[in-house]
Amino acid sequence: MTMDVRAVLEFATVTRGLSLFLQAVLNAAIPDHEADAFRPPRTEEPLYLDSAVEWLLGGLSHWDAEHFLFIAERGYLYEHNFAFFPLYPVVLRGLAETLLWPLSGWLSVRGRLLVAVALGNSALFLLSVVALHALSRIVLQDRRLALLSSLLYCITPANVFMTAGYSESLFAALTFGGLFLLEKGFTFRACLALSIATAARSNGLVNIGFLLYLPSLHAISQIRVYRTTTKGHIKVFHYIWAIIRLLLTSLLGTAIIALPFCAFQYYGYRTFCTPSVSLERIHPALLSLAERKGYRVPDENGPPPLWCMRPLPLLYSHIQDVYWDVGFLRYFELKQIPNFILALPMATLGIMAAYAYFQANSELCLRLGLWETSATKGLDKPTPGFFNPRVFVYVVHSTVLLVFGTLCMHVQVLTRFMASSSPVPFWISAHLLLLNEPLLHRRKTSNPNVQLQTHSRNGCKHTPQNPIIALLPHFKTCSPTTQSILGYFVSYWVLGLALHCNFLPWT
Repeated sequence: MTMDVRAVLEFATVTRGLSLFLQAVLNAAIPDHEADAFRPPRTEEPLYLDSAVEWLLGGLSHWDAEHFLFIAERGYLYEHNFAFFPLYPVVLRGLAETLLWPLSGWLSVRGRLLVAVALGNSALFLLSVVALHALSRIVLQDRRLALLSSLLYCITPANVFMTAGYSESLFAALTFGGLFLLEKGFTFRACLALSIATAARSNGLVNIGFLLYLPSLHAISQIRVYRTTTKGHIKVFHYIWAIIRLLLTSLLGTAIIALPFCAFQYYGYRTFCTPSVSLERIHPALLSLAERKGYRVPDENGPPPLWCMRPLPLLYSHIQDVYWDVGFLRYFELKQIPNFILALPMATLGIMAAYAYFQANSELCLRLGLWETSATKGLDKPTPGFFNPRVFVYVVHSTVLLVFGTLCMHVQVLTRFMASSSPVPFWISAHLLLLNEPLLHRRKTSNPNVQLQTHSRNGCKHTPQNPIIALLPHFKTCSPTTQSILGYFVSYWVLGLALHCNFLPWT
């Protein structure tokens, strides 16, 4: 383990512990808001330690976390539960029934699931930060920028969603890990990781773009080599083989990544369009909630829902349309202005990343990064940092997420949507800090591969100094850019815990 990875893991561990501590304190200190949210009745008798666990970790179970916990405990009962993909509930239930099984005499299933949320998300977050650091090192080719990006990720504005019973930490770990494997050339293993990520969140489908782009880049590079090193029929054979291999990789990889989404939609179709469950088998309290709230449950004696008759009966699209009113420009209402303001900082980072990258690499962008530009021809190594040509596809991915999230989703979700799916918000933030903060350049060299300043114990070199911790005591004297970025990260880090954990509007 390198010193950088150790420094990142140490900081991530501290922020996880602090997050769990603060959510318990803030949840106890602030009364819960009576929100119109999913709150299923408790049908299991509480055991000895349930009240203590609920007091300590209850803040992790609010808003969408209730859906994940309910699915982990009861399975997919209500129609709108199918908006939440199955991998995370499976992970929680697996932890509750294995690692936490010795506590079954003192904790109910619900209590063990809450403990699984705290332990599981903490471990998954540590995996995600290691994966992000590895991905950043290989793409950015800049050690300082990779380290600073990973440290910023540890205080992500989406912190509460990485801590509470949401699938963001799981999705981030799989996505960043899969992209790292793809960058290293381990295409099949990358496809498996990205496929598993799609079982956690639907936007894992967008990662297919990486699978189509990065192998295409490799194929074009190979063809360029064949053009100068081979002749005649051998050259033609190499060209054809490179194209066939690219097509096979793209088709097979796309199928692998999309498979969990398709399988889950088929499961939803079978559950509601050809049900095998009667209402008598559903707990009366849960059935009463369905009647009171208008939730649809599968009933073999009832008529199938109308969406089953569509040419393409996608349950996920139906749920987003009917239950969450998600659609193109549907959120563009005056009453949603506060939510647009809430998403504005993350949107600003996304816009700045796209604009700055295009300004620095306009010719590369116009060529979709697939061919050498006049600026890069003849260079053995491209310039390291955020403007590296390898960053192009990540900026495109981030921009697609930004545009789709702004136009077609509940816009306040944009913060966690982008922070768990793309490294770009952290790369551009770290880039701006290194560019504009003089304190980060004291006693530093201009070489990006030179180790950050270290401190020592007994004359021996220790871990790199954490620049985030070093900057915070000097916040008032930092540059306006640093104040804006750190102010945004830290304020959302704390506010999210205070509001979300008390059913206040932070979703």
